[in-house]
Amino acid sequence: MANLLKIALRNLLRYRRRTLLTTSLIAIGVIFVLLFVAVTGSFKNLMIAQTTDSMLGHLQLHKRGYVASIENLPLNLNLSGEALNRVEEVLTRQPEVEAFSSRLKFGAMFSTFVETTNIRLNGIDPERELATVPLLKGRLLAGDPELTPGRIWVPELLARGMGIKPGDAVVVVATNQDGSVNGRQLTVAGILESATGPGGRDGYLHIDDAAAILRLPQREISEIAVRLHDFNRLPAVAAALEEKLAPYTTPQERPLYELHTWERLSPFYNIARMIEVMTFFVKLMLIAIVLVSIMNVMIMAVYERIREIGTMAAIGTPPGRILTLFMLEGFSLGVAGAAAGSLLGLLLIKLLNLAEITYDFGRQQGLVLQAEIAAGELLLISLIVISGAVLASLQPALKASRLDPIKALHHV
Repeated sequence: MANLLKIALRNLLRYRRRTLLTTSLIAIGVIFVLLFVAVTGSFKNLMIAQTTDSMLGHLQLHKRGYVASIENLPLNLNLSGEALNRVEEVLTRQPEVEAFSSRLKFGAMFSTFVETTNIRLNGIDPERELATVPLLKGRLLAGDPELTPGRIWVPELLARGMGIKPGDAVVVVATNQDGSVNGRQLTVAGILESATGPGGRDGYLHIDDAAAILRLPQREISEIAVRLHDFNRLPAVAAALEEKLAPYTTPQERPLYELHTWERLSPFYNIARMIEVMTFFVKLMLIAIVLVSIMNVMIMAVYERIREIGTMAAIGTPPGRILTLFMLEGFSLGVAGAAAGSLLGLLLIKLLNLAEITYDFGRQQGLVLQAEIAAGELLLISLIVISGAVLASLQPALKASRLDPIKALHHV
């Protein structure tokens, strides 16, 4: 095999210009794919981070049926008592969980004593919430980042429409489970940037204030947002948590809890999927480039070396060795193109990051592009190129191995 590889490389060097052009074309295709994957991956990761780290968390736990009715913020589907203690104990013992935050969500009437409107509110423990969604504080456009009892963060759109400023006094009125109405005066601590997605236009207040407004006789929460140490472990951790919570059921023997990862809660997941589909088709283009380039070169190589192939067959070279020889030539072209494209692609990605290209995303301005390519993605692209090169050389190699020696020797 080593001798055949040496012969294959020598044959490629006999046609230096053609080999160089083919390798360059493959390398350019690899560079294009690497840059596309790195840049679009950067945008996708930013969107995911903005969604999970400023609102949702990596995954959420609810009582069964809550998410299906979440638009109504049903208080009768809150977690309380033993059911709440059990799920918090499971999360505490899960080593992959970095932090989790309990939220009490409800709808209320919001009044400035002049105007009144409706609002969705999240009662939170500020310390736990900011550990779970660390970018939440970054959404504050004005005011105090400390959310203590008696204070509220108001969404930007509502504040702008009602002319609210930090320090203003407002009243929140809500109906609890038994139908009674209760209100509480609060001070506006800050104005919170509105964002696209569930929870992007919600207000926040301390969970003690939320419990007091709803007159809860015991501790209740609507959902638990969870943050993981390693976001890439999300599917495995979600499956492990579902398995641990599965034994707990309702009297009707239905699961008591339901778990949702961010993909099932955010509309941005569809955009992320579109980026993945686009990446898939770009990889198909790379395969097409490799197939056309290698097949063209190998067909020309077989045509130009018919007498040489006939001589090899006439002196007793088995068809299998001739087949292997030509496939090794295609394999070598694929390896050379993948190696050159990978090295140049990584260099261009590095230069792209050093250029510190900035762009805007929603209200956030001056974000710096941080393109990166995962080692697994780089290996996958290289394998695609090499596999495509071997596949493209198969048909010409079969043709060469099946040539009749007598006809080949008489070929002019």
